[in-house]
Amino acid sequence: MSERIAGLTTKRRAARNGKADSLVIFLHGYGADAEDLLGLADPLAPHLPDTMFLAPDAPERCRNNPMGFQWFPIPWLDGTPEAAAEAAAHAAFQALNGWLDAVALETGIGPERTVLLGFSQGTMMALQVGLRRAAPLAGIVGFSGRLLRPATLESEIRSKPPVLLIHGDQDPVVPFESLKEAADALVTAGVETYAHVSRGTAHGIAPDGLGLALGFIRDRFAAAGAPS
Repeated sequence: MSERIAGLTTKRRAARNGKADSLVIFLHGYGADAEDLLGLADPLAPHLPDTMFLAPDAPERCRNNPMGFQWFPIPWLDGTPEAAAEAAAHAAFQALNGWLDAVALETGIGPERTVLLGFSQGTMMALQVGLRRAAPLAGIVGFSGRLLRPATLESEIRSKPPVLLIHGDQDPVVPFESLKEAADALVTAGVETYAHVSRGTAHGIAPDGLGLALGFIRDRFAAAGAPS
């Protein structure tokens, strides 16, 4: 099912039990689309029967893969000038913030029962936006990504949801060292942070990482208690 929410094309998987009391939001990577991560609902939904899964397409067609989308251009990949890339990133942060507000209003599910799960550039978006929203989310899961602007996080952070970072040690796209850099900055900013290394994994989501993500999500929703 595809729909427009706050200007972003959005795919949805309804809760298996019919009425959702929690949300998992998938944020895809550079050159991909909503369907790329929405398939993760298949293995997760049986363990999260009261959870709705949503995935928006990023706002721009990807320069390097016009069949997919990008949250913002990457100068060293597509030759976009740095200033233009910065402006596009800022616009994407605002678009995701507005989309999250619209989703909460439409579903009636608050941030305390919402988890962001990002992959690669989607992880960058989840960390950038999720930690700067006034009301804390239930949690953030980031696969194979990095933390944008780690030096400014401590002064800009507005809420501190728990974060799980997962990265393959054979990633040729986003350096594995990005895991430690992000975790160090998050801990310094006072964020409850968990990190996992998927051994032998390249730029992708391995079963061990997905299993840990499921456990983390279930724990976060349990900690939130019954919806009010």
